[in-house]
Order: sequence, then C-alpha cells, then structure tokens
Amino acid sequence: MSSFAQKIAKKTKRDIDIAYRKAMARKVCYLFLLPYAIAFLTFNIIPVVISIYYSFTYYNVLEPPKFIGLQNYINLILADDIFLIAVKNTFVLAVITGPVGYIMSFLFAWFINELPRYIRAIAVLVFYAPTIAGSVYTIFAILFSSDGNGWVNGWLMELGITQGPIMWLSDPSMMMKVIIGVILWMSLGAGFLSFVAGLQGVDRAQYEAGYVDGVSNRWQELWYITLPNMKPMLLFGAVMAITQSFGVGAVTQMLCGFPSTDYAAHTVINHLTDFGSVRFDMGYASAIATLLFLAMILSNKLVQYFLRRVGT
Repeated sequence: MSSFAQKIAKKTKRDIDIAYRKAMARKVCYLFLLPYAIAFLTFNIIPVVISIYYSFTYYNVLEPPKFIGLQNYINLILADDIFLIAVKNTFVLAVITGPVGYIMSFLFAWFINELPRYIRAIAVLVFYAPTIAGSVYTIFAILFSSDGNGWVNGWLMELGITQGPIMWLSDPSMMMKVIIGVILWMSLGAGFLSFVAGLQGVDRAQYEAGYVDGVSNRWQELWYITLPNMKPMLLFGAVMAITQSFGVGAVTQMLCGFPSTDYAAHTVINHLTDFGSVRFDMGYASAIATLLFLAMILSNKLVQYFLRRVGT
C-alpha cells in the first residue's frame, strides 16, 4: 500500500473512532430517538425496499413472488399505452400545479404576514381550510356538474354565454382544466403553513441592517434578506409541492371517475391504484411506484440545486 493510501486509511479510521466516541458520549440521546427510528424504519424504509424488490417479480398476492427481472419495466414503457397517457397527464399537472402552487403558497404567506396578528390567524385558517376539508370534492362536483343543475353551467347559461350545459367532468377536452383549478385551490397546504411560520421567524433587525446597507425596496428585501433566511422552509415547501403534484389521484378519481373518459385525467397514481388495488398485480404496481419514486427524487434534487442559488 502506498504512503498516500496509508494516510487516507489512517484518517478514515481516526474519523470513525471520533464519530464512535461522540455517539457513545450521547448514547442517551440516541436512546430517546430509538422509538421514532424503529417506526420510521418499519413503516417507511422497509416498505420502500420491499416494493423495489417486488417490482422485479410477478406477485398476485395469492402466490409466492416469481422473479421476472426487468419484465415489468419493459411492459410499462414499451407495451402499456395507458401508462404513457398517465405519465403525460401527471407531468402536465406537476409542471403546472407544482411551481404555480408553490409560488402561490409563498406569495399568499408573504402578503398575510403583513396583516395584524388576529386577522392573520383568520386568513391562514381560510386559505388552509380547503386542504383539510373532506367535502371539497363534493363542492366542486356540484359546481361543475355536467347538467343544467351545476352552478357553473347555470351561471353561464343565465348570462347567455353558453346555450347548453358543458360536460366539465366527462368531456376529455375539459377535464384537465377543471382538475388543475381544483388542485391549485387545494395547494395551500403544509408548505403554506411553513412559509407563514418562516416569515414570522425572520429577525426584524436584519431588515433594518439591510436598509442601512442599501436595500431600497420590498423586492430587494425579499431577495437578499427574506429568502436566504427561509431556505429550510423553502425546501420543505418544495418537497411538499412536488409530492402533492406527482401524487395527484384522489382528485381525478372523485371528480372524473375511475377510470376517466378516454383516460383523459388518468394519472400515475390512478394507474398504480388500478393494478395494486383492483387487479392485485402487486409486482407491476410496485414497478409503477418505483418509477414514480425515482421521478420525485430527481425533481427534489433539481429543486434543491435551484434553491441553493437563492440569495447568492
């Protein structure tokens, strides 16, 4: 072994020894973390690993998994036309609702932050409520009902804009427009709350120092002071926005049916539900989930790259 390799090996061993001593010195802290670590490993890490393994098998729940290599992935990409439609719809929703919803969440949080305390609390509740309201699908189903009793159709016909009802939730050319609007309405979720909390946590003294150093307007204040102080919240909001945009499934299923007409609103999550919960082809469903997981990871890495450049 060369002298350089020996130095590297000694340094690595020394770093491991230091890390071990630090861990042993704080073993009580790790003991307190143990319950969460066990739960996280059991319900997050292990299921992901098992799902990746099943993606290389044929598994119908009733029989033992049969290893088939890359056949599920080959069928997905080369033989499953519905999956390609689902991928297109999912990426259209992700590209539109992800960035727009993320920007909306931050802008609304920024505007609300300027309000008095009690008014701000009410405004946060009003904007956040659609995310947790279980009846939101029912409300939009009534608004965009495809007959004359739908509120939107009723208003349009009363104003003379249309002569008859528009099939909002069954016409392939209209479905995605409605779905995008509903998702944007529901986009002010956990990321929005993190932005509100982050804006409250920025030290006001930094704004005063910024004005002394030459900050002359609110946009410079936002770029050079607010955003750099909110990088952890911005990253969290980005992760939530990506997860929400790629995880669209319940909205399309509740409003447009399962499956939707001509699969016009069919998403990857709907396709996953179809094979996992309806057909019980768990190997194929696991392959779909693995590809979706990889797409989310790559998107998160891309967002992290851009967020590191904020305020620099």
